[in-house]
Amino acid sequence: MTPIRFRAGPSGRRRLSTRILANQLVILALTGLIGFILFAFAQRAELDHSYEQRALAVAKITAADPQIQHGTQYGDDAVVQSVAQRIGRASGASYVVVIDMHRIRHSHPIAALIGKPVAEPIVVKDGHPHVGIDQGATGRSANGKAPLYSPSGALIGEVSVGLPERDVLGELWNELPTFGLYAALATAIGAAAAYLLARRLKRATFGLELEELACLMQDREAMLHGIREGVVAFAPDGRITVVNDEARRLLGIGTALGHRLEEVLPDGRLRRALDGTLTGADVSVLTDDHCLVVNRMPVTLHGRELGAVVTVRDRTELIGLLRELDSVRGLTDALRAQQHEFTNRMHTVAGLLDIGDHKSAYDYAIDTARSGQALTEAVRRHIGNPLMVGLIVAKTTVAAERGVRVVLTDDSALSDDPPHLRRLLTIVGNLLDNAVDATAEAPPADDGRRILLTVTEGDGQIVVRVADNGRGIAPGTAQSIFEDGWSTRPERGTARRGLGLALVHRLVQRHSGTITVSEGPGAVFTVVLPQQGTQQGAQPGTAPAPGAALSTKALPMGSDLR
Repeated sequence: MTPIRFRAGPSGRRRLSTRILANQLVILALTGLIGFILFAFAQRAELDHSYEQRALAVAKITAADPQIQHGTQYGDDAVVQSVAQRIGRASGASYVVVIDMHRIRHSHPIAALIGKPVAEPIVVKDGHPHVGIDQGATGRSANGKAPLYSPSGALIGEVSVGLPERDVLGELWNELPTFGLYAALATAIGAAAAYLLARRLKRATFGLELEELACLMQDREAMLHGIREGVVAFAPDGRITVVNDEARRLLGIGTALGHRLEEVLPDGRLRRALDGTLTGADVSVLTDDHCLVVNRMPVTLHGRELGAVVTVRDRTELIGLLRELDSVRGLTDALRAQQHEFTNRMHTVAGLLDIGDHKSAYDYAIDTARSGQALTEAVRRHIGNPLMVGLIVAKTTVAAERGVRVVLTDDSALSDDPPHLRRLLTIVGNLLDNAVDATAEAPPADDGRRILLTVTEGDGQIVVRVADNGRGIAPGTAQSIFEDGWSTRPERGTARRGLGLALVHRLVQRHSGTITVSEGPGAVFTVVLPQQGTQQGAQPGTAPAPGAALSTKALPMGSDLR
């Protein structure tokens, strides 16, 4: 069976991989820019904190200087200003301001402000140092304030030190190129990953674009739920990935997506046909209500196994029509045989009349009329039901046309209204058809081509036995012959062979009966049906081993489905 192969379709105006790559690059650029800005702000805050601590350290050193302590306590502003400027130049501070508890400045980079009060309150009255950003007279700076104590340990003021903002910004600008390099490197790595992802998505979507994927999805849904055939798709691991409404109806599996076949169907011919155990085209499967034809095809792409697709067709109506056609054909053959025999007899009568032997013509016509009723009367002596009588007479006439003699045994006995009549007619008709075919195609035996039919009713059961002297059943095939699709004869046109015995087997099993067959030359089929047997149910889509069956509601009786 030729696997299904997919080929990537033509690209659209803008390829899916290009759009994905472009979108991801934009996202990467935006996120990289936002991250860079956030990192710059975070680094700025970190530098501010670092400079604030440096300013505080300078303030503490200044507050610990004995000259600063003595000059502030006794009002020696010259000494305080000199020491503060020396410390400011050494530390790079923009200002070192010493303030007493009355908020009077004792040092300041602007000499005119010495001796002037500050506007802010003294914040070190709690005895703890403080840091922050100061918008002072010298500009924006990182500020640290430390308490100033006298040699005796009394709080006499505070020391405020500021490091200029330009130093913070300068250090930040020195670090930003490194940060920008990291951001650009991250963006480049992200772009490469986006490109690889886009290529992978392209392979996963078989090179199809978004619009094509959407159209394919719409077409698939419309096709799956609009066709009259069941479709089931399987992943490489055997799980069901697609199942349409018709497949659910025909197989009776309900919601099966994501499940394996063994989880939704019991073992049987149907499951073996679906999972590929049964190979070949148009595998016939009989269920309780349908005659199905199953085809399984593997799906590959570039040599890679993607799973399998199974189609399920319902041939119940077609098989029913074929059975009706076969029934009509059988009736036609019987009428043709009778017409042929009647024509021969009429020619004999006409010849006798032409020669003027009227008495012989009369006697021959009387004997012919009696012999024509002999077969029917012989059957009626043993079979009370008129439908069964008609079936046996018709089959006997058709068999005689093919050189086969059907004999109803003397121990046969059937009442006017036997139980399971419809099933019984189907069983007898199919067994006789198979026996006639097997016997007509085999070399004649010493006693000619012969079939013995026995139908008995009694002891709470009905027994049907059909014995022929044809080729018989090959050793080791006594069970497999009851599987649907099994046949030793070629198919005839559209007629599907290998269903008759499977139908008989299933009917017998559903009514708690038994069917046996002998192996070797001259097959003997024996069917035993309990008169009060209850019909056994079957799960949807299952077939009792070794065969399967089909509801007789859809098929007429006694036709040729070998």
